[in-house]
Amino acid sequence: SYTHLSINERSQLELLLRLGWSNRAIGKELGRHHSAIARERIRGGADGTYRAEQAQTAYMERRLSCKPAGKLTSELAQELEAKLALTWSPEQIAEERRMSGKPFVCFKTIYRWLYADHIAAGEVKVLRHKGKRRRPMETRGRFLVGNPISQRPKEIRKRESFGHWELDTVVSSRGNSRACAATFVERKTRLYVAVKMPDRTAHSMEIAFGVVAGQYPLGTFQTATTDRGKEFACYKQLETFHGVDVYFADPYSSWQRGSNENSNGLLREFFPKGHDFATVKDAGPYSAFHGDRFWRCSRSVPVGDLSNGYSSWQRGSNENSNGLLREFFPKGHDFATVTDEELAHALHLINNRPRKCLGWKSSHQSFMDEVSRLA
Repeated sequence: SYTHLSINERSQLELLLRLGWSNRAIGKELGRHHSAIARERIRGGADGTYRAEQAQTAYMERRLSCKPAGKLTSELAQELEAKLALTWSPEQIAEERRMSGKPFVCFKTIYRWLYADHIAAGEVKVLRHKGKRRRPMETRGRFLVGNPISQRPKEIRKRESFGHWELDTVVSSRGNSRACAATFVERKTRLYVAVKMPDRTAHSMEIAFGVVAGQYPLGTFQTATTDRGKEFACYKQLETFHGVDVYFADPYSSWQRGSNENSNGLLREFFPKGHDFATVKDAGPYSAFHGDRFWRCSRSVPVGDLSNGYSSWQRGSNENSNGLLREFFPKGHDFATVTDEELAHALHLINNRPRKCLGWKSSHQSFMDEVSRLA
């Protein structure tokens, strides 16, 4: 392929011209076309004498002025920064502009502008993954009984039917309290639910599941896919009391519960890992946030003792990879400083994002459409 002359080639050209070589002879020696040699002599020899150093300096100046201005303007930069501040991803911003009839800007271009400090002052923290994709693997107590994910019906993997959930927990920072949050994601609609728990035990998870399941009509919960964390040792009680088939992902295979892992990551963006869940201020006992309103869960949850008090909030999940919850609660965040209003605001932002996997509808809208069909 064609390349421009280098400083070494220009130096050889200057030397060969002093020796009286012709353009064709020099081109053959350098492996260049004789026309390229002739043009270079004209550009680099204004006074009739070719000098390699001056020719190289002139070449660098021409290169600086030949680049196109590009699409980025101050108005566009302000618009992109405003959308990034609302926790929109570059791809969501690009698709919203295309669907609104505005001049299209590829999401990869937005990433390049961000990394090149052209927008948001190059601050990658406005991105969901903060510019980093790798996450440390968790090690904790596990058990080896229950139905493996290989026995789960294959049609569930296609996300074509409603009522199949993924479960996980999000913990506070080490050294703080044992408080954590049980998280639930409906696979088809990506609806996201998080229930505060005082500790990471099977008893607490059993109660949390009852709090969530008690808010929805019959048929909303059909299956649940979890990891083999010790908090899910209550799976037999869940199957007995709620009629839910529980399946366990393979060890070190979080991708088998992609929606839930992805959802946890989004919430961690607002409240980094390390946040103490025990000090999150509640909207009231057994309260749940869904969309734009609070629900209250009655004490008739058919499992466990609810005397300790759990507050829950819920939101739609995003695409299917490890991420939603951790976007709003990043690593290192202390949940002791989080108010219920902050949680509601974070969940509201997630809930109103357009989802590519849902045809750019929100998870809340998709979930309510499915629930309306159960009534």
